[in-house]
Amino acid sequence: MKQNTLVHCPICGYASSATMPIDACVVVYVCPQCTTVLRPRPGDCCVFCSYGDDRCPPKQTHTANT
Repeated sequence: MKQNTLVHCPICGYASSATMPIDACVVVYVCPQCTTVLRPRPGDCCVFCSYGDDRCPPKQTHTANT
Protein backbone atom coordinates (compact mmCIF):
# COMPACT_ATOMS: atom_id res chain seq x y z
CA MET A 1 0.00 0.00 0.00
CA LYS A 2 1.33 3.42 -0.93
CA GLN A 3 1.24 6.15 1.71
CA ASN A 4 3.05 8.92 -0.16
CA THR A 5 1.67 10.67 -3.22
CA LEU A 6 1.99 13.84 -5.23
CA VAL A 7 -1.01 16.13 -5.00
CA HIS A 8 -1.53 18.25 -8.12
CA CYS A 9 -3.25 21.61 -7.66
CA PRO A 10 -5.79 22.16 -10.45
CA ILE A 11 -5.42 25.95 -10.09
CA CYS A 12 -1.67 26.58 -10.25
CA GLY A 13 -0.42 23.15 -11.35
CA TYR A 14 1.98 22.79 -8.42
CA ALA A 15 2.69 19.20 -7.33
CA SER A 16 3.42 18.69 -3.65
CA SER A 17 4.43 15.53 -1.84
CA ALA A 18 2.00 14.40 0.84
CA THR A 19 1.72 11.49 3.26
CA MET A 20 -1.73 9.92 3.30
CA PRO A 21 -3.22 8.62 6.56
CA ILE A 22 -3.80 4.87 6.56
CA ASP A 23 -7.23 4.92 8.16
CA ALA A 24 -8.90 8.19 7.16
CA CYS A 25 -9.86 10.30 4.18
CA VAL A 26 -8.64 13.89 3.95
CA VAL A 27 -11.38 16.25 2.80
CA VAL A 28 -9.45 19.53 2.95
CA TYR A 29 -5.96 20.17 1.57
CA VAL A 30 -4.31 23.57 1.13
CA CYS A 31 -1.97 23.96 -1.84
CA PRO A 32 1.39 25.10 -0.45
CA GLN A 33 2.06 27.17 -3.59
CA CYS A 34 -1.13 29.21 -4.16
CA THR A 35 -3.02 28.44 -0.90
CA THR A 36 -6.12 27.23 -2.76
CA VAL A 37 -8.27 25.02 -0.53
CA LEU A 38 -8.84 21.74 -2.34
CA ARG A 39 -11.84 19.56 -1.61
CA PRO A 40 -12.75 16.18 -3.14
CA ARG A 41 -14.49 16.11 -6.49
CA PRO A 42 -18.06 14.75 -6.47
CA GLY A 43 -17.93 10.99 -6.06
CA ASP A 44 -14.46 10.93 -4.48
CA CYS A 45 -13.93 10.34 -0.77
CA CYS A 46 -10.89 12.58 -0.36
CA VAL A 47 -8.49 15.03 -2.01
CA PHE A 48 -5.94 12.28 -2.68
CA CYS A 49 -8.47 10.36 -4.78
CA SER A 50 -9.28 13.57 -6.68
CA TYR A 51 -5.88 15.21 -7.11
CA GLY A 52 -3.23 12.68 -6.08
CA ASP A 53 -1.14 10.33 -8.18
CA ASP A 54 -2.52 7.50 -6.04
CA ARG A 55 -5.85 6.78 -4.40
CA CYS A 56 -6.00 6.99 -0.60
CA PRO A 57 -5.05 3.92 1.49
CA PRO A 58 -8.69 3.09 2.42
CA LYS A 59 -9.58 2.97 -1.31
CA GLN A 60 -6.40 1.04 -2.12
CA THR A 61 -7.40 -1.56 0.49
CA HIS A 62 -11.02 -1.68 -0.75
CA THR A 63 -9.92 -2.12 -4.37
CA ALA A 64 -7.46 -4.87 -3.42
CA ASN A 65 -10.20 -6.77 -1.59
CA THR A 66 -12.70 -6.74 -4.46
